[in-house]
Amino acid sequence: MNIEPARAAGIFMKQDDQVFDAQKRGFLRKTLGLAGGSALMGTLAAAGSTSVFAQGASDTLRVGYQKYGTLVLLKARGTLEQRLAPLGVKVQWLEFPAGPQLLEGLNAGAIDVGTVGEAPPIFAQAAGVDFVYVGHEPVASRAEAIIVPKDSPIKTLGDLRGKKVALNRGSNVHFLLVRALQKAGIQYSEIHPIYLTPADARAAFTQGSVDAWAIWDPFFGAIETQAQTRVLADGIGLASNFQFYLAARRFANAQPKLLYALLDEIGKVDSWARANVNTVAQLLSPQIGLDVATLDRVVKRAAYGVQPITEETLVYQQQVADVFADLKLIPKRLTVKDAQWQG
Repeated sequence: MNIEPARAAGIFMKQDDQVFDAQKRGFLRKTLGLAGGSALMGTLAAAGSTSVFAQGASDTLRVGYQKYGTLVLLKARGTLEQRLAPLGVKVQWLEFPAGPQLLEGLNAGAIDVGTVGEAPPIFAQAAGVDFVYVGHEPVASRAEAIIVPKDSPIKTLGDLRGKKVALNRGSNVHFLLVRALQKAGIQYSEIHPIYLTPADARAAFTQGSVDAWAIWDPFFGAIETQAQTRVLADGIGLASNFQFYLAARRFANAQPKLLYALLDEIGKVDSWARANVNTVAQLLSPQIGLDVATLDRVVKRAAYGVQPITEETLVYQQQVADVFADLKLIPKRLTVKDAQWQG
């Protein structure tokens, strides 16, 4: 496949657009519910010459990833680099703590493509982030959960009324929590959501500063094996927990062949993972920093097999958007289909 390297004028932000207007940044951060601004700026700065703060090389595909999912496997196996090397295109990997932070990075022009759960795109679209959905992994409802300490007096979802629940605002588990509360007949306003990144939420949970924690793998698997916990509810019957691949609209429109090459390599890694489940945990361990036994638990809850964005998927995402709009968790109603890639 002959892929012309991306031209800077077609992908990178113009000099005048490189730094957010203060008002827009404040709105974006409020809508996405981001915490730890200095840490995020450090992450973006780690992009080096290809970050939002400087014009970068036009021959680099910048991929944002988290400590979960197929992109970690793709990074570990190095097959994307092998695929693009003959074309003169390098790959730069940039890790983010969660989906909302990754999407601010995409909005800032620090990455071209990345992976997030089902809720971050909704918050990002409402905040004006210009991205498109380009694919997703299958349903993985067991890979996220609402947990409590094993000896907690909280026995059912109904017991969450009036309690402090830690979660990363705008992340995939935000929708899980909302759906779980609806199932229990509890208004969102009847709990005390504590918005924290996974690392800070874990500290608050283990120290007893919060009553419950809504979290996803691999953080979910790690706390299960390293502390005494109990699952109140996972996503089964409540949330699909899709893993979406998103791209900056400008990048997707300018470099569709490069994007298709990426999706093709993701598909190959997914096929490999399904056929080598026992090996996946061993490969991920040094990448994620968790032991093989913990990751074996995580891998068995994952789903592999990248799929195109279908009308059914968009309908599901629209339901997620409508729920957040009804709760005033996003500032306006939106049409998810506006973010569908036409490539």
